[in-house]
Amino acid sequence: MGRHGWNSGAGRWRLTALLGVGAAALALLVTLLSTLPGNGTSTAGTTRDGDKVHGSPTAAPDATNPEVGWGFTHTRFSADEGDSAAVERVEGRLADAGGLPQIQHVMGWGADNPEPVEGRYDFEAMDSRIDFIRASGSTPVVTLCCAPDWMKGGEAGVGNTDWSQAALETAPEPEHYADFAALAVTVAKRYPDVRHFIVWNEFKGFWNDAEGRWDHEGYTRLYNLVHKALKKVDPDIMVGGPYLVMDSVDPRAQEASKALQGPWGALDQRTVDAFRYWNRHKAGADFVVVDGSSYTRDDELLPDEFAATDKFTDVSRWVREQTGDLPLWWAEYYVEPADGNDDRKGWSEPRRVAVQAAGLMALARGGATSAFYWNPQKEKGTDCPGCLWTPTYTARGGQKLPMYDLLSRFAREFRPATDYENVSVDEPDVRVLATSEVVLAVNTLDRQTSAKIDGRKVELQAYEVKWLRR
Repeated sequence: MGRHGWNSGAGRWRLTALLGVGAAALALLVTLLSTLPGNGTSTAGTTRDGDKVHGSPTAAPDATNPEVGWGFTHTRFSADEGDSAAVERVEGRLADAGGLPQIQHVMGWGADNPEPVEGRYDFEAMDSRIDFIRASGSTPVVTLCCAPDWMKGGEAGVGNTDWSQAALETAPEPEHYADFAALAVTVAKRYPDVRHFIVWNEFKGFWNDAEGRWDHEGYTRLYNLVHKALKKVDPDIMVGGPYLVMDSVDPRAQEASKALQGPWGALDQRTVDAFRYWNRHKAGADFVVVDGSSYTRDDELLPDEFAATDKFTDVSRWVREQTGDLPLWWAEYYVEPADGNDDRKGWSEPRRVAVQAAGLMALARGGATSAFYWNPQKEKGTDCPGCLWTPTYTARGGQKLPMYDLLSRFAREFRPATDYENVSVDEPDVRVLATSEVVLAVNTLDRQTSAKIDGRKVELQAYEVKWLRR
């Protein structure tokens, strides 16, 4: 089974072992005749009934709630594949935690081309991810990105998918917006327990080169078509967008917006313009979706990696003001700049977890009720910086890692509609988030410290994340 991200171009083609050369030749001829339409485009392995309900739909924890909580996104490699014991280990752990909402894209990031030829579907990889989410007792979320090649000027046919980053980041051509909406309908009918859909990803392909700005008109047209199509399937399906990157820049930059600035930088005015256009012209939204990093587009952590997370609070509040307090989702959030290979592995795990904790706290303070950790899972090996669990390719795989402990506990303690309370802390280098029952404390220092939190003295190791009962 091919699992695709940015860099894999391997197609998926299965041939059953045949007895004898003559039988092989005959079978191949029959296959070719049955899978090549008049124009010679291969449809091998596809089906016409893509909208046939797959498997056994389940009742997701937040099937009727536009606020699903804190979860993660599946990437190219995930725990739905590998040794069965390791896969079941992760499924069971997630289920025991009450489930964590999970995003799966419809194409890429572990899913194959869903419609390599118009009207012919291949959901095998997507089925596997949905089955995993169901088995883990979690709420499934589908991001409707990206588009089959034939919708964006590429070549149709099984084996012809261009998995390069440039191709995957190409938006559908306007004349195929309706076709993409039809694909969204097919997905919704195939997985009736998926009640939350995000339209597209980061405005990929929606850049207006001539005017040096986002093509917010094009995106909004696509969004509205998808929104209306899904609501016709079931008006209770929940749809959100625009999944726009909340880029920040140096406040002195030409593109810096006056609408929102802070010690962390300033929003890019072009982002502000795009968001406002979508917000004014959208057909409707059950929740609003953004993403972004705490650092600037130049990878500057201003004034430091912990204080930079205050951007999440400020941007969240601004977005909610713009939308009239629609439930706010962060589809992605990043606190550690990536290297040239888009890897984030320059920090120690304690530092990484501590800054992630500060980022989650900042999102909650800003009013976000749902956010998804981009899980950087590996296919093999044991060293997996920032991963939620070890790779599942061996029977001993699927062991939880420190980031899982943080995310699962945060999701359990700070559900949507949580009432947060102020607690006293006498050490400015210790950040806290509290309810009437629990306090999350984070030491932002690379050394041991002590603080009086909520009236009691607490010792914290370097970058320690500690939970305190009240």
